[in-house]
Amino acid sequence: MTTALRLEKITPENVLDACKLTVRPDQERFVAPVARSLAEAYARPETAWPRLVFDGDRLVGFVMAFFDISFAPECEDPRPRSGLWRLAIAAGEQGKGYGRFAVEAVCEEIRRRGGTRVTVTWVPGADGPEEFYLRLGFQPTGEKAEDEIIGELDLTAEGPTGL
Repeated sequence: MTTALRLEKITPENVLDACKLTVRPDQERFVAPVARSLAEAYARPETAWPRLVFDGDRLVGFVMAFFDISFAPECEDPRPRSGLWRLAIAAGEQGKGYGRFAVEAVCEEIRRRGGTRVTVTWVPGADGPEEFYLRLGFQPTGEKAEDEIIGELDLTAEGPTGL
């Protein structure tokens, strides 16, 4: 991983490249395609924060955060949440720290907006993202949003990841 990592807004110049980004075939059941994520961001512009992850001039990933929304009605905690909505690191770019960088950038944006916790959901299953999120310090809340586990990271606590 180089020090040239950055997030960029989706623009008319990069949107087609964004839509071409794909994860490994065995991960497709765990994350929606970038095009669907961008459609959802378009439909919820007040809460969605989609960004591309670049290493130098290379597009290596996509991340989308959400700000101050409520989860499904069956969730026990009614407080509005902010967090990670989508994360997709390109198939050939995984294991290089890009996912961690994207999550840290989302955490920083939530802090900048006054937030103290980050929420994420994941589909459980072999080869899924659960271990990645647990390594970063997310803890399952015991709640679910549809079939996805809800995890949370306290931004006020000193964690093992330094997030």
